[in-house]
Amino acid sequence: MSQPSLTQLPVTERPALAWSQVHPNVQTQVSRFHQEVVREVAETVASEEWVLVGMATNPFVGRARRLLQQEGIPFTELRYGGYTSRWKARLAIKLWAGFPTFPMVFRRGVLLGGASELRALQREGALRD
Repeated sequence: MSQPSLTQLPVTERPALAWSQVHPNVQTQVSRFHQEVVREVAETVASEEWVLVGMATNPFVGRARRLLQQEGIPFTELRYGGYTSRWKARLAIKLWAGFPTFPMVFRRGVLLGGASELRALQREGALRD
């Protein structure tokens, strides 16, 4: 019998290490890892309707930006470095969101995904839902 593909598996919450499984000696280090960046993203996502989180020179970020602009959707953009700078800050954002790539597009506090997912929503006519 063959194994089901990832797309056939039921969607469940992403597993995360329980705080009780983080040794007290490193809890402070874990909780403070680029805390100011994570706080800035979380607060912006909570307060703005559309947020684009990205980095400089990434073509996928540019695609998402252009799509939002073409649709006439006002958005707030947060950029964190480029390919060789601020990678730890971007890592902290990825850990927070659980999404592995940039851009990250949020609407009303909900992670929609990246450029590909945004494009799919556009094709479906679901960007404004």
